[in-house]
Amino acid sequence: MPELRSRMFGMALTIGTLLGAWQGAAAAPDLITATTKGPVQGVARNEVVEYLGIPYAAPPVGDLRWRPPKEHTPWTATRDATSFGPACAQVTLLGVFAGPANNNEDCLYLNVIAPKDVSSSKERLPVLFWIHGGGFVDGAGSDYDASKLAAQGKVVVVTINYRLSLLGFFGHPALNKEGHLFANYGLLDQQSALHWVKDNIANFGGDPDNITVAGQSAGGASAAFNVISPLTKDMFHKTIIQSSASWLAATPMEVAEKKATAFANAAGCGQEDDEATAACLRKLPVDTLMKMSGPPEAFGPYVVTPVADGQIVPSGGASAIESGNFNRMPIMNGSTRDEGNFFAAIPVYHSGKAITEADVEGYVKTVFGGNAGAGGTPPSYPVGTVDKILAQYPSGDYLSPQLRMNAIQSDVMVCRIQHGTHLLAGKVPLYVYEFRDRTAPFMFPKLPDFVPLAYHTADLQYLFPGFRGGDKGVRHELNSQQLQLSDQLVAAWTNFAKTGDPNGEGVTVWPQYTGEPNARTYLAQDIPELSTLSDDVFTADHKCSFWKNLLVYN
Repeated sequence: MPELRSRMFGMALTIGTLLGAWQGAAAAPDLITATTKGPVQGVARNEVVEYLGIPYAAPPVGDLRWRPPKEHTPWTATRDATSFGPACAQVTLLGVFAGPANNNEDCLYLNVIAPKDVSSSKERLPVLFWIHGGGFVDGAGSDYDASKLAAQGKVVVVTINYRLSLLGFFGHPALNKEGHLFANYGLLDQQSALHWVKDNIANFGGDPDNITVAGQSAGGASAAFNVISPLTKDMFHKTIIQSSASWLAATPMEVAEKKATAFANAAGCGQEDDEATAACLRKLPVDTLMKMSGPPEAFGPYVVTPVADGQIVPSGGASAIESGNFNRMPIMNGSTRDEGNFFAAIPVYHSGKAITEADVEGYVKTVFGGNAGAGGTPPSYPVGTVDKILAQYPSGDYLSPQLRMNAIQSDVMVCRIQHGTHLLAGKVPLYVYEFRDRTAPFMFPKLPDFVPLAYHTADLQYLFPGFRGGDKGVRHELNSQQLQLSDQLVAAWTNFAKTGDPNGEGVTVWPQYTGEPNARTYLAQDIPELSTLSDDVFTADHKCSFWKNLLVYN
């Protein structure tokens, strides 16, 4: 029966892919495959076949709000899978990164994108399981066009939605006492989607025994938290962590409970931790939750990111890696050269005002690039530290306050990411990179006195054609040199998904990072060609020796 099902699926793919380009894409009556819950009908587009908006869990609404995801009820009639499911509820959009804002609680859907010729492969294809970023407060799997990764790289790509903001990460004591896994509902969603992939992906041409979990920013942190979660042991086999160091620490449980209790009180549910409070919280209108989760331009006071709950996330990543309590596998870890520039752009986008020297000083004094205390509490460091930081980046060295802000904010982020690299070195097969194309198209509209450079998220459009964030982002086409770099990155990512080594056809210069003095090498992803740089050069470029003893890691 498995062989017959595989042949039938291959015939469906072959027929379906004759339907043409995106504009002419249409569902074919016979482009149907089975899942454990019922059959789904996909759509052919260019070089891929897509199955969109497949539910991987029951809608987490009503009494299922703030509970681990439950199995979806089966269906018998063929389910249409030709359009994306709704994005999860979100309001804080990180400038143009996500959106539009919405109140959708029924949002646990995933998408499968397979090359059209998957049926011609003698073996099932590697699976790239992509987790979107967005600070754990926004984003959606539908923002990412995975067709190039699937068609050119010959992998099956899965993109997912997961609960966000207060609906996804919420540690109220009344809920925590109910006897189920708690606080990290968004991570539990990701793990539920992984279970779906293990059970179903073979029907779509994918190999359930060769799964790579990848993500960028909060998606990269999610990938890393799943590496350290005991609940995912043997669920996947390789990891790609793009532009994230927030996994090094997790929100302490006491901070999560304090914020959730303050939210419940502000929402009119009182300060108790009993069943009545839990029932009140679950009856709150979703629009109330989203209004209290924060404005579009900032995180709200009650929001937390993944929590050290002791079961899903036993500890922060730094502690887990140092102690060896994590799932060993090949890992790719990297950053962009100007990570901080994306975050510097957000207030400029909302205010329409250029960055000033006062803004630079304010950042160092109050924000410190994710270096704040537990759960977003104010940073704490010795008297005189602010002056030392500003002296390291004298205003006269930069053509504008924005470029000075970029240097400080980027170095804070990048040096924390480097710390993660140093922790991982020698413990797993490790490949490290820096994306350095400072000509990368900018998905924000034109901003006053702003130079984008190789900003956080800039590399996404090289993997996912036309990536522009949310509906307010600006889509750009890559030029010929950028397209060549895109081809190289797609080859590296998919080579890694296949074998755990990014080298192969299209990429042959990426050395493994072992931590030994002569093997601490980064791949420099730039135009006109790929190259390498040493850990020492990377450290000097980002002043990491200065930051080493100032940054909070766990």
